[in-house]
Amino acid sequence: MTRARVVVVGLGPAGADLLLPAARAALEGASTRLARTARHPAVADLAREGIQLAALDHLYDSGDDLDTVYSAIASFIVDQARTSGDLVYAVPGSPNVAERTVELLRLADVEIEVVPGLSFAELAWARIGVDPLAGARVVDARAFAVESAGFSGPMLIAQCDDRFVLSDVKLALLEALAPGHDVVVLQRLGLPEERIEHVALADLDRVVAPDHLTSLFVDTGELRVASELARLVALAERLRGPGGCPWDAQQTHHSLRRHVLEEAYEVADAVDRLPPAAPGGEVDLASYDALEDELGDLLFQVVIQSVLAAEAGAFTIADVARRIHDKLVHRHPHVFGDVRVGSADEVVTNWEQIKKAEKGESSLVAGVTAGLPALLAVQKLLRKADSVGLVLDPGDLALDDVDDATVGAALAAVVARARARDVDAESALAGWARRFTDRFRAMEAEAARRGIDLVAADPSVVRDLWDAAG
Repeated sequence: MTRARVVVVGLGPAGADLLLPAARAALEGASTRLARTARHPAVADLAREGIQLAALDHLYDSGDDLDTVYSAIASFIVDQARTSGDLVYAVPGSPNVAERTVELLRLADVEIEVVPGLSFAELAWARIGVDPLAGARVVDARAFAVESAGFSGPMLIAQCDDRFVLSDVKLALLEALAPGHDVVVLQRLGLPEERIEHVALADLDRVVAPDHLTSLFVDTGELRVASELARLVALAERLRGPGGCPWDAQQTHHSLRRHVLEEAYEVADAVDRLPPAAPGGEVDLASYDALEDELGDLLFQVVIQSVLAAEAGAFTIADVARRIHDKLVHRHPHVFGDVRVGSADEVVTNWEQIKKAEKGESSLVAGVTAGLPALLAVQKLLRKADSVGLVLDPGDLALDDVDDATVGAALAAVVARARARDVDAESALAGWARRFTDRFRAMEAEAARRGIDLVAADPSVVRDLWDAAG
């Protein structure tokens, strides 16, 4: 097999007039030219000069989050390089600044040569008259609250490409800055339509129409952004590091597993102790104090697991925050997209279908983890059944118009009866959940064979399929 070699070229921040000579020479001399995206002014400029680049925009549909997309792009480039033996891969700005695909290529089994490019930051520093060596930082807007944690002073905020990102940045900054604090909006730098304007922080997501060539500059002075989270991450790293705690230093992901479960149950117990209408109704400060304490314990488990992953070179707490942010946006198309819903039930139905698509599963019940407690597993299974209109008959149990206490008493009575007959209630319920899962999968398979969409089907059709699967 031909030795794979990739020459990574920076396209600069704007048109081809800002392309560095070495980058232009590499592009002109290549027989195979790829570009991460055609949404860059230099790509069109080069095409007019007869230098065609094959854009990889189609791969943006290969995943539900950017991490998956960038992995797909890197894999595609490696495969192409192994076929051709030599290719040029062009990325916006500089290959060494905020370019995840290049990071992934460096980890792959290919030979990499990087031809620098002018980054958007160089133009931004020039426009606002800031020397980056005087303590300025470049921060990713998509994980701003985490990546800026503990920072103060001048910050250039990259990838401000939609209003929701601007809103996240604004909310994080408002924790430290006044609503009227000045923010510089930098758009399409280096192009004829370049625009630089000053806006009040409170108006950031209202008056700015962002695009993929938008960045922000803000100077927080002595005020720190999200400093408490930064202190917690630094504490976890200190405990793991030289001179830290011997117990923390020897922990692994698996050794900490039980602590995650214990702290999660402690949080659940603290929630149970809140007034029934919370956060509405009368505020019980003592109960909230307990919840605050337990949430802190659980948060530390998230932080320490992320610190361990960072030690392995897998991901950081910033990646965790970015991933859940993007996931929640994707799972709420009725808020962030053009999907219309008429009720909370429709939201749940959409949510279950989106989760199934994200995980690449053919079955709705595939996401019910085998290790869940049986009662929780059954609740999840019934919720998934409800999302396709399958409502199960409760049988002869007379539990209409009951409260939590009555349901609890009924469950306890069932457990007591099982115990009297030497039946383990947890195992029995887990067995029922397994049989339900198998029957549900059989129903899905039969629906697929007949070309029936369970979500869109009439409930009577779903019921017939369920009965047939039994």
